Amino acid sequence: MNLLNKKRLAANTLGVGLDRIKFNTERTNEIKEAITRQDILDLVKSRAIEIKEIKGRRTHYIHRRRRGYGKIKKKVKQRKQNYVNLTRKLRSYINELKKQGRITKEQYYDIRKKIKASIYKSKSHLKSLIK
Repeated sequence: MNLLNKKRLAANTLGVGLDRIKFNTERTNEIKEAITRQDILDLVKSRAIEIKEIKGRRTHYIHRRRRGYGKIKKKVKQRKQNYVNLTRKLRSYINELKKQGRITKEQYYDIRKKIKASIYKSKSHLKSLIK
């Protein structure tokens, strides 16, 4: 006898997949007569219908790896990080020099362009080229 519709009803009622529903073969007549969701729940209580355990770890832990576009945290490349750190350091240094009056406005903009072009390798390199 085909109990596929009963299996679908049980899976839908219990909130599990079709593969996890197991019928007791000795009580198929009772299962065949079940029509409502309440009948299915009563059969589950009386052990005529059983729910199998989840197989394996993959299905259990798959939720951890879900990542949408908003969750992706890419690591910035090391080279770019070094560039950003050096650029910030050099820009703050020449900003101080400009405030102290040790360099002119034109020199400031010229040095700033060179910093953007990564001409200076370090702060000491910048200092040596200014003097």
